[in-house]
Amino acid sequence: MIELKTPAEIDRMHVTGRFVAEVLTEVGRLADVGVNLMDLEHHVRDMIKQRGAESCYWDYAPSFGRGPFHNVICLSVNDAVLHGLPHDYTLRDGDVLCADIAVSIDGWVADSARTVIVGTPAEEDLRIIRATEEALEAAIAAARPGNRLGDISAAIGAVAKSYGYPVNTEFGGHDIGRTMHGGLHIPNKGKAGRGLRLQPGLTLALEPWLARTTDRVVYDPDGWTIRSADGSRTAHSEHTVAITEGAAKVLTRREP
Repeated sequence: MIELKTPAEIDRMHVTGRFVAEVLTEVGRLADVGVNLMDLEHHVRDMIKQRGAESCYWDYAPSFGRGPFHNVICLSVNDAVLHGLPHDYTLRDGDVLCADIAVSIDGWVADSARTVIVGTPAEEDLRIIRATEEALEAAIAAARPGNRLGDISAAIGAVAKSYGYPVNTEFGGHDIGRTMHGGLHIPNKGKAGRGLRLQPGLTLALEPWLARTTDRVVYDPDGWTIRSADGSRTAHSEHTVAITEGAAKVLTRREP
């Protein structure tokens, strides 16, 4: 069942989305040379507790993971891109850090991700981050009533192609609302004009992610962290959006 939200329910999701945006802004501020991933994890735990929110990741146990996830944020470094399990790793100059978080406030969920560079940036890392950000904005522009899910996938894929990056379709966007993942899968490449027709009240998490030179992934021994199969660097950008009568409403937009 695809649940369409009322304007009032979307407003409640927006409350959650603003908090998620605040957390990712804080993670980006704190991510620096010499900072341990577990320091970031514990800082986010404190933020969630103080806000009275609930982590959607803690005890999360989907079919692709190994046991319950006992952290509140995914932190993926360099060639890791998705579901990065926070661990005892100290950030180094030039590291690429993907941070992804979903929380629930008063029963409504928002999910977002951003990628930042620690210390001195390399142009090729800036480029792949920029590609995911542009792909996300293209996806948001395509998220209009009357369009279809395939239009969103095609928009993301077109940006990736323009940059020359391959696209993995195993992991992608999803519907979201009272739970983090609904039944929809939104691949990051597809054919326009196909799939579910978009209607006002539909809420989606759109998340382009790319690896520089491969569309294949491998798992770490922790059973969670997903890396590019060839060790090339990665990037990930995500927003929760609501389909409205006009342009999509971005519920997790960070302050400039």
